[in-house]
Amino acid sequence: MKLRRKIACTIWLVVSFELGISVAGQTKPQSELKTRNVVLIVTDGLRWQEVFQGPDHSLMNREHGGVENIDTLRTDFSRATSSQSRETVFPFLWKTFAHQGQIFGNQEKESIARVANQYAFSYPGYNEMIAGFPDPHVDKNDFGPNPNVTVFEWLNRIPELQGRVAVFGTWDAFKDIFNQKRSGLFISAGWDPIARAESRARQALIEDFYSTTTRLWDDNVYDAFLQPVVLDYVQAHQPRVLFVGYGETDEWAHSGRYDLLLRAAHQFDKFVEQLWNTMQSMPSYRDQTTFIITTDHGRGSGLTGWKDHGTEQKGSENIWIGVFGPDTQPLGEREHAPAVTQSQIAATLAALLGKDYRGSVPQAAKPLPDVVATRTSSTVK
Repeated sequence: MKLRRKIACTIWLVVSFELGISVAGQTKPQSELKTRNVVLIVTDGLRWQEVFQGPDHSLMNREHGGVENIDTLRTDFSRATSSQSRETVFPFLWKTFAHQGQIFGNQEKESIARVANQYAFSYPGYNEMIAGFPDPHVDKNDFGPNPNVTVFEWLNRIPELQGRVAVFGTWDAFKDIFNQKRSGLFISAGWDPIARAESRARQALIEDFYSTTTRLWDDNVYDAFLQPVVLDYVQAHQPRVLFVGYGETDEWAHSGRYDLLLRAAHQFDKFVEQLWNTMQSMPSYRDQTTFIITTDHGRGSGLTGWKDHGTEQKGSENIWIGVFGPDTQPLGEREHAPAVTQSQIAATLAALLGKDYRGSVPQAAKPLPDVVATRTSSTVK
């Protein structure tokens, strides 16, 4: 009998190790959390300045911002105060999300959010965000398959979540960042809309858009093309853990088009609202879904620095992070808050599902402070 017990215990430990689930893998029983689904949404390279201060008026011109229709841009997004202006660009973020959730990163209110990696560009940022720690070896955007297991891959190994984790992104590199081959995750990225709409006519239309539209960027599809693919998949398959990555805010900044950057940022806000409303209309998501929204890196400042990012552009390390859901206190725009890092997102995502990511990945940063309800936060490592 003792031998059988030893064998059973050994088998259980081996299986737990293979799944990447430690004995401390549970923070709290899921029944104590309302969140059953988590969505991480990223808009690439969107500065904290636009999010908190609204449009930069010194860039709303042709000379410094490449603006083609100045009067229309100012009519659409310029208001008397920065608070009013930011609401015109991000109405859902500031009228709903921030009031009912939390948002970190307004440096003018002593809330600092930064990347922990030394590079301040995309692949290192996404790796830090979803693996939970910066990797100095991940030092270029064409790095290839990510050697680090991400929180998405880790969650997908847990039986209750297996096959319920999905990744969507405009950038083709997400296939490597999430290591599609090793992780086995469902990934739709770049100009490859592999998700299938329930309607054949709708699917044919989406595929036609992808195949016939003139491409501005070979490795990055338009945000508007990604959105219906995401919505169709959510309605058909109801994933419990979802990543959505939009790219136009970064692309238009690199192109020196401040007007199109603002419009892409405004459209991003609409996409987040549309996805939220869609999920709240479904019983499996309503009142049990948390959104985390953020960016992978910041940018430089001034009349030219806003176009680029990286070690040579001061301020590129500064980001912003928002969380909105049933287990997050409505603290709103954080002020005089502890400094946070991009690396804390991975453990936060897992903790919202009642899982202790750091129990298996001790190098990962701890969850964001005061984001997971206090009844569970004391047990999160």
